Amino acid sequence: MRSRVEPLAHTGKFLIIAGLVIIVLGAILMLAGKVPFPGRLPGDIIIERKNFTFYFPLATSIILSVVLTLILWILSKIR
Repeated sequence: MRSRVEPLAHTGKFLIIAGLVIIVLGAILMLAGKVPFPGRLPGDIIIERKNFTFYFPLATSIILSVVLTLILWILSKIR
């Protein structure tokens, strides 16, 4: 017979990790305006016209995807 505490322990662990992830993402967003690197990579598409600006951060999206994939892969190996 399983104890009711075991699922709650997993939920608590998940909430702590989710909170830490949100804190880290918030810190990154706060610092992103001061660092010119994100969003200004070669490969990011910027089209500027008189009354229109189209911005598609292709290279930034790819790098962000690779970094998040590596982080999640490492976290899955730790478990």
